[in-house]
Amino acid sequence: MDEYLQWLAIERGRSRATLDAYRRDVGQLLKWANARESTVTQLTEADLERFTNALRREHRSESSIARSVAAIRGWYSYLMDEGHIESDPSVRIRGGRRARTLPKPLAEAEVARLIDSIGAATPTDLRDRALLELLYDTGARVSEAIGISLEDLDFDEELILVTGKGSKQRLVPMGSLLATTLRTYLGPGGRSAFAVARKNNRLFVNARGGALSRQGVDLIIDKRALNAGVDRAKVSAHVFRHSCATHMLAHGADIRVVQELLGHASIATTQVYTAVALTSLKAEYTNAHPRAHD
Repeated sequence: MDEYLQWLAIERGRSRATLDAYRRDVGQLLKWANARESTVTQLTEADLERFTNALRREHRSESSIARSVAAIRGWYSYLMDEGHIESDPSVRIRGGRRARTLPKPLAEAEVARLIDSIGAATPTDLRDRALLELLYDTGARVSEAIGISLEDLDFDEELILVTGKGSKQRLVPMGSLLATTLRTYLGPGGRSAFAVARKNNRLFVNARGGALSRQGVDLIIDKRALNAGVDRAKVSAHVFRHSCATHMLAHGADIRVVQELLGHASIATTQVYTAVALTSLKAEYTNAHPRAHD
């Protein structure tokens, strides 16, 4: 298992979150096999069918089962390639269909209220405003945002170098509002006021001057949403990403441009936001058009 996860990380560039999910999913199968005094190399297609049925009896969602099956099929494919098994019992195993859940973006007015509610009285204020402005303006994933270093910022060309999944890098534009906010944060009374921040090259730092963590971002967003009177249950770092894409498409952006901005490998991933934008359009039409109702 450790060799498989190492292979996924090095050869496939899978993220830590993906590796953890695969370890849990395949680990469940191993425990199931051990309870039946069997090993993973002895399991048959019928055994795997029984395992997936056991997951359903636990009332697991179809999306969860589909993910487990994908992890198990990848595991068996690896075992085949490494010569640990002579046939793959998982080839014809099918999990549930992954549920297609539409992202729930914030309204444009909510985003503006949340960001504009942050003052400029303290270094923390300047950092938090810059962070939320960057998440919304660039659509960056939270892991990408906290990974940005000072040398990744190009104020002359107004570009930011973002490192995404699989260490793939892309350049994203730095809008004028974001550029101003970042300059203020990087100026006197901003980032340099954090303890030992000068020894850390990450753009966003915590109160001790170390790199800001994902949990730190969650706490910042929760606090700022509360202060702005925005429903905290609706807001997360990923919601800023959803909102960026949905609002751009609603204002006529080309889907290929949004795909490049978000760093999606497939256009199909980006297309889900067109459905969100269309849903919003229909809602606005129904509310506003005088002949939209009987």
